[in-house]
Amino acid sequence: MKPTATSQYRTRMQRVLDHIEAHPDGDLDLATLAGLAAFSRHHFHRQFSGLFGVSVHRYVQMVRLKRAAWRLAYRPRESVLRIALDSGYEGPEAFSRAFRQHVGQSPSAFRKTPDWNPWHAAQQPLTQARSISMTPAYTPADVSIIDFPETPVARLSHLGDPATIGDTIRRFIAWRKEAGLPPRLSATFNILHTDPDTAPAVEQRLDLCAATARPVADNPYGVVADIIPAGRCAVIRQTGSPDDLRPAANFLYADWLPRSGEDPRDHPLFAQRISFFPDVPEAEAVTDVFLPLR
Repeated sequence: MKPTATSQYRTRMQRVLDHIEAHPDGDLDLATLAGLAAFSRHHFHRQFSGLFGVSVHRYVQMVRLKRAAWRLAYRPRESVLRIALDSGYEGPEAFSRAFRQHVGQSPSAFRKTPDWNPWHAAQQPLTQARSISMTPAYTPADVSIIDFPETPVARLSHLGDPATIGDTIRRFIAWRKEAGLPPRLSATFNILHTDPDTAPAVEQRLDLCAATARPVADNPYGVVADIIPAGRCAVIRQTGSPDDLRPAANFLYADWLPRSGEDPRDHPLFAQRISFFPDVPEAEAVTDVFLPLR
C-alpha cells in the first residue's frame, strides 16, 4: 500500500481503539466496531488481529480487565459488583472467572494482596498491541521552556523493581486519604531518578510526590517532606498510557536536547500527572514531563 493509504488504514483502526478506550462498558460487539472503522464485519476480525496481534474480543477484554484491576487495587471503596458491571459482565461470578483466568487471582484476592508479576505478564499483549498505533510522535514545537517554581512536596520513594510499584502507590494513596490531600487538591508529581532501560531493577528509584506546604508528620507509610527546586525546565506533554513515559523522555534527551543548545541541570527528570486513568480513558491520560535545565 502507498504511505497515504497505510496512514488512512491505521487512522480507521485508531478510531476503533479510541472508542474501546473511551467506552469500555459500552456495546463493543464486532459489528459495532467494524462499523466505526467502515470495514466489513466479515473481515474485520482478521484485519484487527493481523494488525495488532490479538483478536478484537481479547483486546476488549484486556482493556476492561486492566481498568477493573486499577479500580480494585486503588479504589477500595468501590464494590466488586459495581466494577464487574462497569466491565461489561452481568454479575460478579462471570467477572470473577474472567479475572482469575486473566491474572491468576480472584478480584477479592487481588484487591487484598495484588500479585503484580502475573498481572504485568497478562498485560503484555495489550501493551504490545497499543505500541503499534499509540506511540506519541513529537516535534520541537511540542517543547516549551518554563521557570518552574520551588514546590514543597510530601514524598514516598519506591526503590527496586518497577513491577512492584503498585504496592508503593497503594501506601501513598492511603497516606493521601489520611492527610486530606487527594489529587484534586494537591498536584501529583513523580521524580524519575533512574533510567528504566539501563539501571538494574534492584537499583531503580521513583518518587511519588504530592504538592503541599503542610508539615509532614511522622507516619507508618514512610512519607517524608521534600522540595522540588525552582529552575528552568523544558516541558513536554504526553497524552496516553501513564505506565510508560519513555516516548516523551526519549524525545527530550535524544532529539530536542542536542539541537537546543541547552545543558541539563543536576536534578532528575520529573513528571506531573495532570489527569489520571481510570478517571479518564487510558489513551486520554495527560502527563507533563520536565527536564531541568541550567
